[in-house]
Amino acid sequence: MGNPSFAERRAALRQRLNQKDKGLLVAPGVYDLITARIADTFGFDALYMTGYGVSASYLGVPDAGFATYTDMENRVRTISGVVATPLIADADTGYGGALNVMHTIRGYERAGAAAIQIEDQEFPKRCGHTLGRRVLPMEDMVLKLRVAVDTREDPNFLIVARTDARTTLGLDEALRRGEAYVKAGADVLFVESPESEEEMARICRHFDVPLLANMVESGRTPVLSRERLEQLGYALAIFPTAAFLSAGAVFQQVYTTLKEKGSTAGSPIPMADFQNFSRQMGFAEVWDFDKKYGERD
Repeated sequence: MGNPSFAERRAALRQRLNQKDKGLLVAPGVYDLITARIADTFGFDALYMTGYGVSASYLGVPDAGFATYTDMENRVRTISGVVATPLIADADTGYGGALNVMHTIRGYERAGAAAIQIEDQEFPKRCGHTLGRRVLPMEDMVLKLRVAVDTREDPNFLIVARTDARTTLGLDEALRRGEAYVKAGADVLFVESPESEEEMARICRHFDVPLLANMVESGRTPVLSRERLEQLGYALAIFPTAAFLSAGAVFQQVYTTLKEKGSTAGSPIPMADFQNFSRQMGFAEVWDFDKKYGERD
């Protein structure tokens, strides 16, 4: 039995987001095909394709507007092609003005995303937990969202509207923009980088739409428990950095061991079993093919 179709994944994500009795929807960050394949095996309701992770792993550059539409659409397509879980995909600013947003919506939807995230930053954008971010006039983002809503072919393709106004313009402006973005048709609202639990509570009291919490370890927003996020009123929490921050720490250990000892023999660093890892990467299908058709190395 194959993976669910893209349409089925979108419908499943929208349905799950509307099931408030099931509590917080948790989406781990993925950024390449290894993280996507592994995360896909856990039964999450959604995965989140992180722009920071894609920029770093795919291009080797910071999340500062270097990744293009082509870079990101390709990542959406390849990840969606190997997973069964609905994919929420970062699309930065939509890669230009309103016309570019139309192109981006079409591309991401056809590439298999279940939801797209668009932010109101000026180009070149910056990671949402760094300083130096500047935002567009609110009216420009409203137009982008109207175009996004009108362009999507599948009504279950979710539009996630993110505002980065909090850091430079304050929470009141972020709330004002959030109201306008919801009115423009956004399905999910993402107020980026509130700086305290009190600010998070205020955001949740202010809106009656699905809200997204961005949990960035050692970022500008406190990382809260699932229970507390539910109590505050968040519908969805993404953890975009958890995998690559953890992997980065392990990479440091592995390469330090190799440099100092010249081998991993006797290393205490945890590693996956090679055969099990190979199965997760799809080798079981290759082995089955070889058995059936007698292929040899």
